[in-house]
Amino acid sequence: MVSDPHHPSFFPTFRQLGYGDLHIKYDESSDMLAIIAIHSTHLGPALGGCRFLSYPSLDAAILDAMRLAHGMSYKAAISNLPLGGGKAVVIRPPNLTDRTRIFRSLGHFINELGGRYITAEDSGTSVADMDIVRTVTPYVTGHSSQSFSFKDPAPITAFGVRRGIEAAIKHRFHQHSLAGIRVTIQGVGHVGYHLAKELSQQGAKLTICDINQEALQRCAEEFRAQIIAPEDVHKVECDVFSPCALGNVIHSKNIKEIRAPIIAGSANNQLEGPEMAQQLKDQGILYAPDYALNAGGLIYVAAQYSNQNEQSAKEKVENIYNTMLMIFECAQNENLPTLTIADRLAEQRLHHSA
Repeated sequence: MVSDPHHPSFFPTFRQLGYGDLHIKYDESSDMLAIIAIHSTHLGPALGGCRFLSYPSLDAAILDAMRLAHGMSYKAAISNLPLGGGKAVVIRPPNLTDRTRIFRSLGHFINELGGRYITAEDSGTSVADMDIVRTVTPYVTGHSSQSFSFKDPAPITAFGVRRGIEAAIKHRFHQHSLAGIRVTIQGVGHVGYHLAKELSQQGAKLTICDINQEALQRCAEEFRAQIIAPEDVHKVECDVFSPCALGNVIHSKNIKEIRAPIIAGSANNQLEGPEMAQQLKDQGILYAPDYALNAGGLIYVAAQYSNQNEQSAKEKVENIYNTMLMIFECAQNENLPTLTIADRLAEQRLHHSA
């Protein structure tokens, strides 16, 4: 079940993103329909999480996997990791009956690629799912048998995002503390929750939204956060707008309504397209490129997979602060969008490393 690569939905994307390869498999015995996109293996095997979500169409799932894998290549490169970028998307069946069989099938699918792709947890998947995958394939990280403190990378991802926000605050406001800084978080169910905890501990004032009422109330009660309707979250007057749900949240229809001078969140592919970065710059908004800011989870699970020292991994996540400062300062000095600077740094390593 392979889509035509000359399909109008895909061909421009292959060219624009500089692909790579795309693998699609349906396993009738488990009802698994999965896509594995491998953007690059130039620096090493492609590591990227597995999403288990509903999609309106197969095309939508394929394009999501392709964009996310591209982002993983850049994330690994800018973080100086010996890895390429990949992503798995498993389309969640409307009548899910046997989750275990689906993830065992995914493990077999990953095995067929011979180590070119390594999977991990992502939206809609859990450590328990990675444990199932691991019964079939060794090409998985973020499972419960690993010795690191966090089995779920969400807390360490949030720590890296918090350090990146601190870099943005320093660059924009010449302030070293988050005390009193107003942050609006879109999505507090996973990484967003841990980011809210990090920011609250540093004295930030939080406004939050989420479509999950249980997650919303938990966060509001624990961190004394104000609640805003999801459709109004980008309009909140605050210091930092932090998208922490799914992507494509900053687009041509809402970009002029954004009132925060800084955008810095954990979500992948926050911008509708790269041209949005120039428009944000023109509006005087400091954008923290998502793949550089949210790289903490990748750094951590990569260290788990290669049996590195946990403290060393945490120090690399801490360095996100310096990476973001460098991006902001270069963008200011060269009068370029921050995304242009981040892309250039990543591409230099992707295309010029031995």
